[in-house]
Amino acid sequence: MKIVEVTPENVIKETFFCIKDTKRHGFKDKRNWFEKRHKEGLKIKILKNDEDKMIGFIEYVPAKNAWRPIDADNYMFIHCTYIYSKKERNKGYGSMLIEDAEKEAKVKSMDGLCVMTSTGGWLANKTLFEKNGFKQIEAKDRFELLAKTWNNNAKKPRLLDWHSQQKKYKGWHLSYADQCPWNEKSVTAILNVAMDHDVDLKVTKINTVKEAKMAPSGFGVFNLLRDGKLLEDHYLSATRFRNILKKELNI
Repeated sequence: MKIVEVTPENVIKETFFCIKDTKRHGFKDKRNWFEKRHKEGLKIKILKNDEDKMIGFIEYVPAKNAWRPIDADNYMFIHCTYIYSKKERNKGYGSMLIEDAEKEAKVKSMDGLCVMTSTGGWLANKTLFEKNGFKQIEAKDRFELLAKTWNNNAKKPRLLDWHSQQKKYKGWHLSYADQCPWNEKSVTAILNVAMDHDVDLKVTKINTVKEAKMAPSGFGVFNLLRDGKLLEDHYLSATRFRNILKKELNI
């Protein structure tokens, strides 16, 4: 097994694992986002076997630059990690990727690693991290914040108050970031449905770390709201959005 780092120079060859088709609009958006974030310390690593087949990946970044509503000074934060095939899971591959992030954190003299997990979609559950020495620090909504530290005097990471951010959004509002390459496709589908139903949906893109940390949901990079109420916190299909409209508008 080997771990290959994705860089701005080799991204077309290596891809992002979670999106491999370099011609997709989402890939181009992620690439633009990644090239800016790479300068801020963000790393994407892909685990490959001896046949050069991609097995899994991890994306991590110094927590001060994490695109999640967290405060974790001098920690490394894991945005995403995933082992694609079920038959490749429970073989220690996820742990290999976490160990890579830990090694990087120690090289940078950081106090530890932290991650947000969930039993719902789009994030890993906490089992893998607990096996690797992480402990739950906090929980809110469907999310848990876990951390592993080698400095007993280090300040504990904390979740920011995304509930208070929700009150700022009046009417229908969708905000998203290119951290996830599948968001753009979802936004286009949602906008088309909104127009079909004469719903005035305001769409904004999250362009900075500060904006992401002030997001109105735990996931942070996809937020669908109506009049201060969070309706969804991760990308969704046109069908799912139609069902939301039926419930919200009684149609």
